[in-house]
Amino acid sequence: MLGTTLLLLIGLLALAVPVAAGLGVLGLALAEIYAKLPLSLAIGELSWATSNNFLLVAIPFFVLLGEILLRSGIAERMYNALVLWVPWLPGGLMHTNIATCAMFAATSGSSVATAATIGTVAMGEIHKRGYSEQLFLGTIAAGGTLGILIPPSINMIVYGVLTDTSIPKLYLAGFVPGIILASLFCLTVLVCCLIRPDWGGKRTSASWGNRVRALPDLIPPVVIFISVLGSIYAGWATATESAALGVIAALGIAAWHRAISVKMLLQAFEGTMRTTAMIMAILIAAYFLNFVLSSIGLIGKVNDLIMGLRLTPAQLLFAVIVFYVILGMVMETLSMMVATVPIIAPIIFKAGFDPVWYGVLFVILIETAMITPPVGINLYVVQGIRQGGRINDVIVGSLPFVLAMFAMLAIISIYPNLALWLPRVASG
Repeated sequence: MLGTTLLLLIGLLALAVPVAAGLGVLGLALAEIYAKLPLSLAIGELSWATSNNFLLVAIPFFVLLGEILLRSGIAERMYNALVLWVPWLPGGLMHTNIATCAMFAATSGSSVATAATIGTVAMGEIHKRGYSEQLFLGTIAAGGTLGILIPPSINMIVYGVLTDTSIPKLYLAGFVPGIILASLFCLTVLVCCLIRPDWGGKRTSASWGNRVRALPDLIPPVVIFISVLGSIYAGWATATESAALGVIAALGIAAWHRAISVKMLLQAFEGTMRTTAMIMAILIAAYFLNFVLSSIGLIGKVNDLIMGLRLTPAQLLFAVIVFYVILGMVMETLSMMVATVPIIAPIIFKAGFDPVWYGVLFVILIETAMITPPVGINLYVVQGIRQGGRINDVIVGSLPFVLAMFAMLAIISIYPNLALWLPRVASG
């Protein structure tokens, strides 16, 4: 049964079937082969139950929030302000890429949106200032992954729904590891540019007066961050309601800059509908696949197989990390998340690991998958914005940051309190 499932999944991936369709077809095929009852009749009920989840309403709000920031030019102003603060560092604007991704991550909740937005703004600087093209592209692809670790995060919402874990606690838990990972990315750039100074491009300078005058352009992400997370922890709003408040704040800031127009809003709405439709299609198909896997007994067999290995908790965790690193190379991240979390997470929890801590670890694994070939989605996002050259340039430029993510996985595994400290403080 497990072998048939893997063969069908690999076959669908090899045929480049769209993710949502592939998961749905796999579920229908397994139901037809192994189920004694017509499980396909449950598709309607599962589709309604999945799309009717109140927490998932936050997804289109966060997507719309990122679209507004991009279309209104707020993200570009934020980037240009940060440019003035880091020219003295070896690597210059590559640190700006990572810092801007981290700030944008604190408003958007999406890695793809973060990489696409910052990439669109930064791409023209590569040849203008003589940077190593590969490393520069790598900073955008890797920095974009911070969009799902630094709160708010769409993937954390999905994880919270799948495992019944507190989303406010997940948000708090992701903050410190997100800052540490961003710092590791900057350290990676620094080391690379110290080893190869020619990769760091031409040094630029900026006066303190210009830096101070640019500070107001860094206020919008702070306002939105406080609107979203502050409303949650003050008890004024749920995660979904806070996402709506973030959209209102973004619209208010765009109006302040006189950047709202009918054309801009229509473009933002269209982008939101496209992205949300893709996410929901994957979620519905994956929920149906999980329902089929549970009904035919495959999930129970996988659990029995893993428990029968009698691994220690540390060995189990290492095995899960290796499993996701390998799987992330060949499977799209959201579908991988929805298809595997209901199977793997209960085993991890049973071994004594904290659900909130594991959520952060899992998101870092998802981030790693986003920049590992051949299916790393951020690699293709950056290459698409680049509109030329070979995808190999983005892949090679991202490899140092994959190593930084492995270091982060080790750090969070050895020091779990880095993720759990803020949730514990907040809960008193």
